[in-house]
Amino acid sequence: MKVMKFGGTSVGSPDRMKDVCKLVTASGQQVFVVLSAMSGTTNSLLEISNYLYKKNTDGANEVINRLEVKYNEHVDQLFSTDEWKKTTRDFLHEIFDYLRSFTKELFTSFEEKNIVAQGEIMSTNMVVNYMKEQGINATLLSALDFMRTDKNAEPDARYIKEKLNAVMAANEGSQIYITQGFICRNAYGEIDNLQRGGSDYTASLIGAAINAEEIQIWTDIDGMHNNDPRIVDNTAPVHQLQFEEAAELAYFGAKILHPTCVQPAKYAGIPVRLLNTMDPEAEGTTISNSTERGKIKAVAAKDNITAIKIKSSRMLLATGFLRKVFEIFESNQTAIDMVCTSEVGVSMSIDNDSHLNEIVDELKKYGTVTVDRDMCIICVVGDLDWSNVGFETLATEALKDIPVRMISYGGSNYNISFLIKESDKKRALQNLSDTLFNN
Repeated sequence: MKVMKFGGTSVGSPDRMKDVCKLVTASGQQVFVVLSAMSGTTNSLLEISNYLYKKNTDGANEVINRLEVKYNEHVDQLFSTDEWKKTTRDFLHEIFDYLRSFTKELFTSFEEKNIVAQGEIMSTNMVVNYMKEQGINATLLSALDFMRTDKNAEPDARYIKEKLNAVMAANEGSQIYITQGFICRNAYGEIDNLQRGGSDYTASLIGAAINAEEIQIWTDIDGMHNNDPRIVDNTAPVHQLQFEEAAELAYFGAKILHPTCVQPAKYAGIPVRLLNTMDPEAEGTTISNSTERGKIKAVAAKDNITAIKIKSSRMLLATGFLRKVFEIFESNQTAIDMVCTSEVGVSMSIDNDSHLNEIVDELKKYGTVTVDRDMCIICVVGDLDWSNVGFETLATEALKDIPVRMISYGGSNYNISFLIKESDKKRALQNLSDTLFNN
């Protein structure tokens, strides 16, 4: 069985929903479908929550009413029979009445998660009802019945596998199973969400739980490109990536995929394909545990980086110095992206500067601190094992005319990273494409 996940733009209109139904039924095989909320819905639900936090019930009701009108229009366009129009409209009316009920109560983050979950609940019900109207044997499985996180807010893989297989067995014989992405229950039974990776994470967890043959992530672009197509000319899809290569690209800026969401698929050995709902025949990108040797695959960029350097002649041969430095970042809950060390100094980069002042104040106890803002990490990904002579030279040659603040190489067999000024980003990405791919 294949798992097929469709994002918000893929179900963003009645016509797109119809296209999704054609895609999932085209093979005639049994399929498990994961859906996001319709594009724009989650933002509207967050806006409602924002008004309720501020105790502005009029503002919240205005957004609720506007969203309800929009959904009722979608129902008229999606369904062709009065029976299914009425069934779906009645269901949606209950959802919007439920949203209105929050305007009368104390509002906390718990209520917000309940509100945000309604986007996926509405989209899945609409699609299942449309399939039934078309005579398709489709079954809706509520993610709240099997998707759960543990007390550390991590997915409870054993629970998910046990409960999911049980609810599928209770609905045996369905051609299409459909569920909500993103939403779940926490260890205490409250409605929550998976946060990182959202619906992609749901699809990967389901694929691992049912031992799927393949997990397909359908978006509005034909796979991961070898550079950012919004900035660089003549980019092309990368047809094959190793899981760690994909994770590096996702972490360093490739927005099509979250770096952690494919981990369950990686450990289960299930390939993940990134496909385009606008061009279903496109090959897309396949992510697996296989590595293509001797190839540089892609380049990605991560913005809003701050570099911090601490220099101290006292650190020479001083045991515990790096531990003290890293503990400062840990105590301020700030992750480090890149690290470079020498005998008299250490440089680090961070992408969250909310505690920068506190970090700098504490670091000054141990040496002279320098801060560089408005930086950018350029990440080159591929088979970059140190035995591949000359690969790192190709990347550095492309940046020969661009000032480089830091270089990180050797921490991974798949990545070499450069820290540069954000103002040099476009030129750096284009130079790398010209050197690595367009020749």
